Amino acid sequence: MKKITAIALLSIAIISCKKETQTVTKVDPKTGKTITVEVPAEEKETVKMENPAIKDSLGVYYASFKLEKGKTYPFITYQRDTQTMSDGNKSMTGTNESTDEMTFTVNAVDDKGNYDLTMNLVGKKMSATSQGKTQSIDTKGSAPADSQQKFMWEIQKAQVGNSLKMKMDKTGKITSITGFEPVYQKINKAASGIIKDASQTKSFMDGFKQSFNEKSLKEQFGKNITIFPIKGAKIGQSWTETENLTPDGSIKISTTYTLTKVENGIAEIAVKGGIPRKAKSESKNGMSHSVSLEGNQNGTIRIDTNTGWILGSKLNMKTTEKESLSDGKQSQTLSKTSNSLVSINPSYKF
Repeated sequence: MKKITAIALLSIAIISCKKETQTVTKVDPKTGKTITVEVPAEEKETVKMENPAIKDSLGVYYASFKLEKGKTYPFITYQRDTQTMSDGNKSMTGTNESTDEMTFTVNAVDDKGNYDLTMNLVGKKMSATSQGKTQSIDTKGSAPADSQQKFMWEIQKAQVGNSLKMKMDKTGKITSITGFEPVYQKINKAASGIIKDASQTKSFMDGFKQSFNEKSLKEQFGKNITIFPIKGAKIGQSWTETENLTPDGSIKISTTYTLTKVENGIAEIAVKGGIPRKAKSESKNGMSHSVSLEGNQNGTIRIDTNTGWILGSKLNMKTTEKESLSDGKQSQTLSKTSNSLVSINPSYKF
């Protein structure tokens, strides 16, 4: 692959009454090198790559990746879930938060635009709050005193600081993720140091491997880094993806993406959708039983048009579950409401 061309700048005059200065990056016409200079605010220049990752072709935007060799890109996932359970008389609320901090370093790019990446597992943090009490685990902090929390801290501490190798093509398709065995060995060593029974350690490791393997990570990152449809999208155009939430496919979640704008080096995508209302009821031996579930989601995703890498996202999801029992004389209803926020690179300012 040819070397990525230096960033070129198209000079655009900006009218301003202020005489402030600002730092901009531009190409020196004499040397061809990229330099950083201070210019007056009214001489502001908009950075635009000659061949960006997300580009317009007759009004249709197509996406790819143009990552730079040797550069590291952030991928931090933050999730907060607040659940409220009620029986009609009293309710109880709890909140769980988690942060997974990762980075991706570009080791090499071949002539076809295929990437050799290192996935760095930097840090993990979790907290749970219920009835006014909060328990937390942070791999960058000290070990908790509580034995159960300490166990989870030891496991997570053994997981971070490791790296995996990932192969990805220019469209964002992940072809392979390798390097799990050294991570498994560290996790097993940490678990066996706390769980003295070998069979219990094996059961724990089997469960860990089911959630942390090539298939699961391919699915996780594939959904989050490849947003645009292959056929491209126009401004205002929408596309929908549906996936099963249950193995039998009886409950699904649909997500509709809409390309709202592409400007100033950022492609913005609006997200809507959710879980269509699903209800079921049955009667047996004089008792009637009914359950229902529904959910709605909305949010925003912003992507760097120069590289194709996600700058940040915020997705909100609200689900409501209800269950009722009745014998014709008395009835009881239980409900659970969940409000979730999932954000990638949460420090990004929308």
